[in-house]
Amino acid sequence: MRFDFSLSRRACAQLGIGVLAGAALGSSWASDYPNKPVRVVVGFSAGGTTDVVARIMAKELTESLGQSFIVENRPGGGSNIATEAVKAAAPDGYTLLFVAVTSAINQTLYPNVKFDLNRDFEAVALGAKVPNILVVHPSVPASNVKEFIAWARANNDKISYASSGSGTSIHMAGEMFKVRTGLKTQHIPYKGSAPAVTDLIGGQVQFMFDNMPASWPHVQSGKLKALAVTTKTRSPSAPDVPTLEESGVAPFDVTSWFGLIAPKGTPKEVVDKLNKAMNAAFDKPEVQQAYAKLGAVSQKNTPQDFGNFIRQEVQTWAPVVKASGATVD
Repeated sequence: MRFDFSLSRRACAQLGIGVLAGAALGSSWASDYPNKPVRVVVGFSAGGTTDVVARIMAKELTESLGQSFIVENRPGGGSNIATEAVKAAAPDGYTLLFVAVTSAINQTLYPNVKFDLNRDFEAVALGAKVPNILVVHPSVPASNVKEFIAWARANNDKISYASSGSGTSIHMAGEMFKVRTGLKTQHIPYKGSAPAVTDLIGGQVQFMFDNMPASWPHVQSGKLKALAVTTKTRSPSAPDVPTLEESGVAPFDVTSWFGLIAPKGTPKEVVDKLNKAMNAAFDKPEVQQAYAKLGAVSQKNTPQDFGNFIRQEVQTWAPVVKASGATVD
């Protein structure tokens, strides 16, 4: 018995028309995007660096694309709550996630994490990079890292450090610092940088590693003391603050980064449109000025660039998390 699986020319023509119509419909839909407000979810509280950078980008996207990009703060779970919510959202470009280095760390920190950054999301664009900074309460009797370590060792069981949440780069910077120095200080996680800094200023905790934009104004006002930055080179925004490696704590290189991602399956045309708008924003003087105040840097990148960057970050942080012994159920 023979079966003829060949298609008639009429059927092929109809199939071709259908494919072309679908492509045209998708292209037309993408050209109209966005035609309603877009949610930009942030996994941390308002006032922290992720939130600040997200709001800068949301403002620019609103102006360039003609619809409101509304920042929605959903703190908790080291940003996992927000990440899981966006993963489950419709892949239509109207629910986005402003992601941070935290999510790359969480891939290893949380054994039962329910998302994979590369498998479950479409990378849109890397938005900014900023250094972290070691800040202490003014009452701490230390003016440099060496003095701080000596004081901390003498008071190991009496001091604690804050972070913006378990698994954040701020937390991991603290854990790396403990590994490098042998300190056993207690970690106190908060739901975002802002409440952590508030308690540090109030003296409830003695030190923390924070994204420079969130803490630097308090250093300038005298409410906190800055001892070192976590990057390999000094920050142009704080040239007098040494690096940890300069201060004898090495190797030590931690950079926080922030970017935009969308649920897996979001149309490429939408992703490309968002990417183009973000890259255009980097050229605007007002964005450059805002970034300079934050100590942030940016450069134009493609969705593929950002996707590769995220993949590399997950691989980079995995051994750091394992070496620290940190884990969150």
